[in-house]
Amino acid sequence: MIVLKTLLLWLFLCFSYSSYANTCLPDHEGLCDPSIIITEDTQVEITEEDKGTEIVTTTTTTVTTTTTTITNEDSGDILDGDNGYVSSNKEGDMDIDWGGQGSASMPSGSTCGQLGTDKCAMITGGGNSTSSMGVPNMGTTFINSVDISDLSFSNGGETNYAIKVFKPDAQDSIYMHITGRNGKTNVFTGTDILSASGIDSQYQEYTGGFDFSGSLTSIIVEVGGRDINMAVGVMFDDVSVNVIYNVINTIVTQHITTIEEIYYLDLFDPTELDFVEEVFEFNDVSFDDGEINFTPIEPETEEITYETVELEIQEFEIDFEIDLPEPEVEETVEVAQAEEPSDEKPEETETVEETTEEAPVEAESKEEEVEKEEPKKPVKEPSKKEKVATKIVKKIDDKERYDDTAQIKTLIVMQILGDTKGFFDAQATIQDTNINQYLDKSLQDQFGVLFEQAQGQTMEDMINAQYID
Repeated sequence: MIVLKTLLLWLFLCFSYSSYANTCLPDHEGLCDPSIIITEDTQVEITEEDKGTEIVTTTTTTVTTTTTTITNEDSGDILDGDNGYVSSNKEGDMDIDWGGQGSASMPSGSTCGQLGTDKCAMITGGGNSTSSMGVPNMGTTFINSVDISDLSFSNGGETNYAIKVFKPDAQDSIYMHITGRNGKTNVFTGTDILSASGIDSQYQEYTGGFDFSGSLTSIIVEVGGRDINMAVGVMFDDVSVNVIYNVINTIVTQHITTIEEIYYLDLFDPTELDFVEEVFEFNDVSFDDGEINFTPIEPETEEITYETVELEIQEFEIDFEIDLPEPEVEETVEVAQAEEPSDEKPEETETVEETTEEAPVEAESKEEEVEKEEPKKPVKEPSKKEKVATKIVKKIDDKERYDDTAQIKTLIVMQILGDTKGFFDAQATIQDTNINQYLDKSLQDQFGVLFEQAQGQTMEDMINAQYID
C-alpha cells in the first residue's frame, strides 16, 4: 500500500527596486512615480511516497515573479493642430474664435500688447452668470472640446495647461477651467482663477494642472472672465493643454524547480547493488521532462599498430631486465651407491684325500648396480620476448579482452613473436598450368594394393596400442 503524505509550505518573499510611497494602485489619482516594482511569491510543496523498497521525497518549488514597470507618457499639446487632435479653427494660438458664451472680440497688433502682434482673444462681456461648465461670475467664455480617445490609457494621470494673459484693467477677471470625461461621465473638473478682479496683474504666463484617475476620452477647455469697465477687456493667447498619463506594464513569470530525493531501504542484495553501480559507471544519466535517459559512455579507442606494440614490448623488455633478479642455481649431485658385498661367506666344502689341499674358494662378487636415473626431457626456457609478450596479453582487462582493439593487439603480438611482420606483404603469384592433356590419361598403379594393405595394418596397430597396459 502506498502511503502519500503531502506537506505544504508557503513562503512569501517580496522586494522592490523602488519606494513604496507611490505604488500606483488601481484608481490612483494623478501621476505615479516612474518605477520598477518586483514582487516574488514562493510556494514550496513537499510530497513523500513510500514505494516499499524506497521512500521518494519530491520537493516542488514554484517562484512567481511579478515585474511591474510604471512610466509616464505625454500626449503632447492637444491644442496644436500638428498633433492631430484639433483642426486649425480650434488651435490654441487664438487666430480664430473658438465660440462660447457672451460677447468677445479677436483683436490684433498693438491692442494685444505683450501677447504679440498677431491675433489674440479678448473677453468683453460684463455679465454675471454661471458658465456651461459651472463657473460663476462669468461674462464671456471660449469653449473647446477635444477628443483624446486614441490615447487609450486607464491608470490615471494629470492634465497640464499653459496660457498667456494681458489684463490692463485691474477690475477685470479671467479663469481657466478643464473638464475630463470618460464617455459622457465627468471624471474630473478643475477651475483656476488666473487673475481675480482687483488684482493689477498686467502681462502674466500661467501654468497649472488637474489630477485624474482611470480613463479619459475627451477634454473640455473653457477660458472665461468679466470686463468690468467696458473699455479694454482682459486678453489671452497661446493656450496649450497636455495630458500626461500613467502606463503600467506587468510581466508575470514562473520558475518551477522539482527535486526528487530517493531513500533506498536496505532490501537489495549485493548483486543488484553491483549492477546499479555498473550502470552508473558506464552510462551518463540525465533527466528530461521527468524521464531518465541512459547514454553509454564510449571508451577511448587506442590506436593499435605494429609499431606501437613493438615499442611497448621494447619498454617491457627494459623493465624486465631491470627488475629480473638473478636466479639461484642449486646444484644437486646424486651419487648412486653400489650395493655393499655381503658379509656372509660361502660355505666351504672340504674333501679329504691323501694329499690334503685347501680347496680354492671362489667369492662370488656381485656387480655393482648403479641406479641410473632416466634422463629428463629438457624443458625449453621461454625467451625474454615471449615472457614480455605474455605480460602484455595478460595486461588486457578481462572486460575488454574480446573487443576489436584487444584482438588486434593480440594478433600483432603473435606476429612479433613469430617474426612474421611481412606475412601480409605482397606474395608471388603462381601461374596456373593447363593440365587438361593429363586428365584424359589413366595411370596403372601396380603397388597400390600393397600400400593400401600396409596403411590398414598400421592403423590397426595404432588402435590396438591404445589398449596395451
